[in-house]
Amino acid sequence: MRFSAIFLAFFVSVLNADEIADARKRWAESPHGPLLERILPPTFEAAQLPESDSPGARLVIGYCVQCHNLPNPAMHNAAKWPPVVERMVLRMEGRGNLGGVMTEMMAGVKAPSAEENATLVAYLRKHAQRPINPRNYPDVNARTGEAFRLACSQCHVLPDPKRHNAAEWRSVVARMQENMEWMNRVVGSKPLPGEPQLRVEEILAFLEKHARR
Repeated sequence: MRFSAIFLAFFVSVLNADEIADARKRWAESPHGPLLERILPPTFEAAQLPESDSPGARLVIGYCVQCHNLPNPAMHNAAKWPPVVERMVLRMEGRGNLGGVMTEMMAGVKAPSAEENATLVAYLRKHAQRPINPRNYPDVNARTGEAFRLACSQCHVLPDPKRHNAAEWRSVVARMQENMEWMNRVVGSKPLPGEPQLRVEEILAFLEKHARR
């Protein structure tokens, strides 16, 4: 039984690598490749997907990486994922807000069936970001929660600190730093004088205070 599980995990990882390699090849050959690659930061790996061998995870890899780097299900809260997926499927079908350019960009891209779409949305909603309840963490609106509140709300709903333990939060925050550098800075540019900087230790202090034990 254990051998079968190990073999399955290895087989899935090979398939995942093939899907991602195919996407990178398509970007390299497309005049729109640099734009597609920059949509999402490359800091989240297939092995980090929750339930990584599940049908939902395989669909995320099979469809989402056709156009951009792998999304983390915790990018959005559960309510936001259905309209996001709906918009992405329209683009996979060559429709969307760029007219003929969108059709050209999506050449060779597959769109999910209705059944696959339902599985994909259910998976993303299941593992979506769980928003913080301010009533449980009144200090989120105090000075000690300011760095966390201002930094994290730029990209998504504020996460519930109980989502991770203290050690996990350090890894998550490090990855978020990389994401923000990827999304907010032109490649090769440097911080401007006076540009606000993340107060990472203050963010970690808040999260670790309330982290899962």
